[in-house]
Amino acid sequence: MANETTSSTLSELYTEIIAEALFVAQEASVLRNLVTNYNITGQGKEISVPIYSAVSAAAVAEATDLSNTAVNPTEATFTASEHGVMTTLTDLGASTASRNVAADIGKLFGNAIAKRMDQDIIALFDGFDTIVGTNSTAWTAAKSFEAAAELRAQNLPVNECNMVIHPYIAYDLKANATNSFVNPADARLQNDVMGTGFVGSIAGMNVYESSNIDTLGGVTGDYLFSAFHPSAIGLAMKQDLKIETQRDASLRGTEIVATAVWGEGEIHDAYGVECVADSSIKSP
Repeated sequence: MANETTSSTLSELYTEIIAEALFVAQEASVLRNLVTNYNITGQGKEISVPIYSAVSAAAVAEATDLSNTAVNPTEATFTASEHGVMTTLTDLGASTASRNVAADIGKLFGNAIAKRMDQDIIALFDGFDTIVGTNSTAWTAAKSFEAAAELRAQNLPVNECNMVIHPYIAYDLKANATNSFVNPADARLQNDVMGTGFVGSIAGMNVYESSNIDTLGGVTGDYLFSAFHPSAIGLAMKQDLKIETQRDASLRGTEIVATAVWGEGEIHDAYGVECVADSSIKSP
């Protein structure tokens, strides 16, 4: 029959959905590669990470015993939870749609999981004790250097630190400090912008844009974002993106389900800076 949906047709569609979803989920997440990643193995859904305080070395006279330095780490515990999205592809839809329907569903699912992951990590920015900026002034290069100084004061290599900002905040920063950024005409950087949100560097920090940063308190133009070292935040994966299908004969269709299991949390509070600013182009 001309419009018959065969198992091989569905198999090809789902293979394409899986491939596209996995690719997009990895590429679309800005924050995943900017934090410390852990894997939760075994039967449990939690992982505890030791947190060590800095220790100091001291001058020692010849033939003198060193004093014992106690090393008593605390712990950060990450608990994984499920995240998912589901749709139903009908037999009629599968038999009449172009092959692009599989890629479209894969992109939608991959983007949905990546967005949820970034939003979960971004929600942690509000927990950092150190704050730079206010919701009544625009973000400037000077504020970026202030945030970098707070991180440098923790003996962090600032070239390993990142600042993730909303595109409207990035506009203010770039409009007033264009020469502070790496040349955006560089072809490699253009590729990075498309794939990771990377837009340049300022005060030694890498700068990324993410539209997943929401307004502060729902106020138009006010945004809360962050400058941080990767060891400020942890992401613990129990299960990466998984695509499953289930046939619903009475509906004449197939459910397509995408799930991932992760947990996120703060590791070192002092290694992150909460940044607050008002957008000059979106202020009420």
